[in-house]
Amino acid sequence: MQAKDVRHRPRILIVDDEPGARESLEIVLEDHYDIEATGDGLQALRLIREKSVDVVLLDITMPKVSGLEILERIKQFNETIEVVMVSGVDRAHEATAAMKYGAFDYITKPYDPDGLMAVVEGALRRRASRPQVFCAHRGSVYHFGEVKILSRSKRMESVFDLIRKVAQAHSSILLTGESGTGKELVARSIHAASSRAGKPFVAINCAAIPSELMESELFGHEKGSFTGAHTRSVGKFEFAHGGTLFLDELPSLKLELQAKLLRVLQEREFNRVGSHQPLKLDVRVIAASNVRLDLLVKRELFRNDLYFRLNVIPIEIPPLRERKEDIPLLADFFLKKFNRSMDKRIKGITSEAVGLLTSYPWPGNVRELENVIERLVVLGSDDKWVDESDLPFDLLMDDGATSNARPDEETPLDQGLIEARTDFERQFILRMLDRCQWNQTDTARCLKIHRNTLLLKMRTLNLREEDGGQRDGD
Repeated sequence: MQAKDVRHRPRILIVDDEPGARESLEIVLEDHYDIEATGDGLQALRLIREKSVDVVLLDITMPKVSGLEILERIKQFNETIEVVMVSGVDRAHEATAAMKYGAFDYITKPYDPDGLMAVVEGALRRRASRPQVFCAHRGSVYHFGEVKILSRSKRMESVFDLIRKVAQAHSSILLTGESGTGKELVARSIHAASSRAGKPFVAINCAAIPSELMESELFGHEKGSFTGAHTRSVGKFEFAHGGTLFLDELPSLKLELQAKLLRVLQEREFNRVGSHQPLKLDVRVIAASNVRLDLLVKRELFRNDLYFRLNVIPIEIPPLRERKEDIPLLADFFLKKFNRSMDKRIKGITSEAVGLLTSYPWPGNVRELENVIERLVVLGSDDKWVDESDLPFDLLMDDGATSNARPDEETPLDQGLIEARTDFERQFILRMLDRCQWNQTDTARCLKIHRNTLLLKMRTLNLREEDGGQRDGD
């Protein structure tokens, strides 16, 4: 009989914190497959990034990180890797539930060798029947390696197309977009979908580090190179060797450091501070800015040559107000996220509250939305819904097109405090009446006052339903 070419044998990864369980699985499988084994779930995630794995045998009750979470993260990285859950008989219901999250099957301890082989062979057949996908799109979820982005926006689809096209290149990339739009998440997606995915992704916020320390932070320094340099230090470029360096808020770099960065990008080598020994560089640079660098170039606040060196592939990320269809999706995602992390049971967000969230312009973009949802979960009650009355004051006050106007652009400066307060109160109540279609009970509930108090205010402020109609027509 001709020997089988072991170089092409499928690779099985066994993940179980019990050494005896790992050993018994290896004994059954090692004659037919290449075996990797670990008792650590996070180490398992590192292994599937570094090596080609076909099937994972995953214990449901892992320490540190649960088996279900490891399953989810494996599927995020590469959904074609088949996962078989391993459980005790008393945990079989959990293993069965895991199949909803993408597990192929489950086996229970003690193992039946023939049954185990049949399950593994079935998993391998299913894996072989579908193509390998590292950049996947399922519904509203876009997967780039192990990074997941939620979106329903047509604007974001063009961003995702660019990520797929540029991921395998080594060219520099310039990400632009307002603060909070997710520039670092896009940078991580590019890295995760590239051939550098198994190497480090190093992020540095250029605005968060004092300018006198930035050179050492980027390039490292030798012992004794300046006061306080008691030991040799490795910089971010060296840490990121073979991987990706993400430079956020790039315009914060001083012009002299911009010149040094340009030289590094051109020569593909650098020196630690205090050293004359050049070090070779293999790093992809992704830079980000929340202001237009071309305008800074015209004002001589940013080097023209560095701008063109970084702007090889520009990617602009639209603000959240230009992709409103993402707001309900992201709000639900953040609600579930904070429910889990805070052990809360908020039921969801009412359609009326979602409408207000969608109409708000979100000047802080996704980061602001996340912070608002976190606040709502912290203050919310279990088994209750988030409704309009729970939303922060600034969201309730916003009114579509007029929401971006500054108060000092609308309010006369010679107006007295009492008059200004009365005018504000009248406009606020009027807006809430409009939103509640002049239902006084609903309006009082949203304002968090008694209905009799609302009626008194309406008489005092001379509020009538036709005022709402006139206001809407302005």
